[in-house]
Amino acid sequence: MPENVRSDREARGSDRKIRLFSGPLSMFGAKVQIAAHEKNIDFELVMVPFTMKEGYAPKHPEVLRINPKRQVPVLIDGDLEIFDSTQIFEYLEDIEPHPALWPAMSAARAWSRRLEHESDEVYFPHIIKLMQLWKTPDDPAAELARAGAAAYYRTMESVLDDREFLGGAYSFADIAFYMAQLFGARWGADMTSETPRLLQWRQRMTARPAVIKVVGPMADYLRGQGLSVPAFLPSKAE
Repeated sequence: MPENVRSDREARGSDRKIRLFSGPLSMFGAKVQIAAHEKNIDFELVMVPFTMKEGYAPKHPEVLRINPKRQVPVLIDGDLEIFDSTQIFEYLEDIEPHPALWPAMSAARAWSRRLEHESDEVYFPHIIKLMQLWKTPDDPAAELARAGAAAYYRTMESVLDDREFLGGAYSFADIAFYMAQLFGARWGADMTSETPRLLQWRQRMTARPAVIKVVGPMADYLRGQGLSVPAFLPSKAE
């Protein structure tokens, strides 16, 4: 980075550490963690109480105090307290613009933001439905959800085309969809050979050090609970 370009984070002083509240199986928390690692932001990760039986209980007092939805992720940076993975990421992008995780050009940036939003709000609802119906995978609603996920994969195959990443350059849109499809794979809606370019994209994503730092421990947590782990995840945390 040129000497005359200083991040907002540097200008505020390096002694103040961001606190990020997440959970061992929080898709949205993982999105923010990966982005922070990509930007080499020094942060304190606070994993809130979570068990497979009780879920997020008891709720962490800071999460309850800050987020009316009572959910992670939550970020504290000095007097600033915010929640929602996308809003937290936008803050990280502002305080540490290098390396950028949104494209520089306005149209490309808007397109990547759309892809990130669709990953959360168009694709992921199919996976939420599968989570709700895990005891009855043959339920017509579950079949419909899997079909919806498969259709979205075909759309993303076309979006990717011959590019390396979804929006052209690597961005938060890639991080968002990577984490969302990971949960899709966990809940019976994995990608198939029908979308070969998307499978190659997933390999590139999994190989990124910032991604490994987050999904490695997540895979270890799943194994520790005796739960299945998508085959593309690393065998152990690194």
